[in-house]
Amino acid sequence: MPRLKYASILRVLVLVGLLCIWIQIMLAASSSGLDRDGEDMMNINETSEQVLALVPQELHKYLLVHPKNVTGNSTERAGPKNITSIRRAIERSNDAQTIYNEDIFGPVQNDTVIIAIQVHTRITYLRHLIVSLAQAKDIERTLLIFSHDYYDEEVNDLVRSIDFTKVMQIFYPYSIQTHPNEFPGVDPNDCPRNFKYNKALKQKCNNALHPDVHGHYREAKYTQTKHHWWWKANRIFNQLQCTTTHTGPVLFLEEDHYVAEDFLHMLALLRNTADKTCPQCEILCLGTYLKTYQYHLNSDKVEITPWHSSMHNMGMAFNRTVWASIMAHQDQFCAYDDYNWDYSLLHLSQNRGAVGKFKVMLCKGPRVFHIGECGIHHKKSNCNASTVIGKVQKLLQTASSHLYPSRVTATVTFGGAKHNKKLLKGNGGWGDIRDQELCANMTREGRQMKKYFFT
Repeated sequence: MPRLKYASILRVLVLVGLLCIWIQIMLAASSSGLDRDGEDMMNINETSEQVLALVPQELHKYLLVHPKNVTGNSTERAGPKNITSIRRAIERSNDAQTIYNEDIFGPVQNDTVIIAIQVHTRITYLRHLIVSLAQAKDIERTLLIFSHDYYDEEVNDLVRSIDFTKVMQIFYPYSIQTHPNEFPGVDPNDCPRNFKYNKALKQKCNNALHPDVHGHYREAKYTQTKHHWWWKANRIFNQLQCTTTHTGPVLFLEEDHYVAEDFLHMLALLRNTADKTCPQCEILCLGTYLKTYQYHLNSDKVEITPWHSSMHNMGMAFNRTVWASIMAHQDQFCAYDDYNWDYSLLHLSQNRGAVGKFKVMLCKGPRVFHIGECGIHHKKSNCNASTVIGKVQKLLQTASSHLYPSRVTATVTFGGAKHNKKLLKGNGGWGDIRDQELCANMTREGRQMKKYFFT
């Protein structure tokens, strides 16, 4: 009996051990999923009935997922089916420069408001951004440019289903998806992030000589965001045929933003106010990161202050004249050891010499909101888009009587000491000379974009 009892205990221990191993594998897979911006977990949370109730019936088509597309939100989305075909599709689309719905809403004018939307893989957030855009006054006069760093047919179908204004898609051609085993993706011979310098030299990994300011080596999933932002801006201002003579504003949004219905009205007020009273205000900003919102006090209030990356990077707009100033100091952006595009732009702003730092005019009552619970820097365990979106919807519903002010009142501030402090060194992640060279080369491409891929 003791021997049988011992055997039984042993079997139980083996089973428990196997169970522990299985749990670890599942946790690893879950962690891997979160590395893809929490997309899998987020998309499990379907749009709630409460959120749908606040969306006009005719716009539900942008939110409801057809059953056949369920796998589009699963882990299958992480693995490209055919890299060569995706590269060719991207090249064809970028060459074509198709503007959807142009026959309905007319061609792009020199003063058309262009809305540039940076898209990764978070389709749930993107659906809600599109719904918010669809409800905005005068949206039919704009051009939406969706800039993608991941080629996905479900996302493409969603974007091309937009019928309320002109739409264009552009595709970042140097993505991790299209370069999975080579730079700018992850080359097998690249140095791991935490390799010590001497060990990297001994191992002779590709970028051994170029750790960042903190002694770490590049991580492609982080460098891609800055590359994509820079490529997108260059593409819109320098390369598209429809923007050759464009002098209007370009408003920069991201897939996890949400706009108020009067955001274009407010942008026009900011432009008129800046033209008349603040010619030094080069950047206009519709979004702020406030914790509480008092629209009865601030709906028609704007602030003029030095531009700061962490406060004024959401819903910001500028024109070709400002872009020319950025281009004149592009080395300050591309060579700065920071993987964040906004901190790199802040560094550029602080190093424009006699021109001085960017001044921004921003809404005290924001018209652009951040709804992303999951992303590059946000890995919450409960990534329920509906919770945050519901709060923003109710906020705007409550504030509806304070929207569309006839004029705005501006106050001038000089920012706090923290926000005026000179950046001494960046956040790192951008020490690799290949990243700096790729960034610089993007500004050297002419309006006729060079061929990126070989067949």
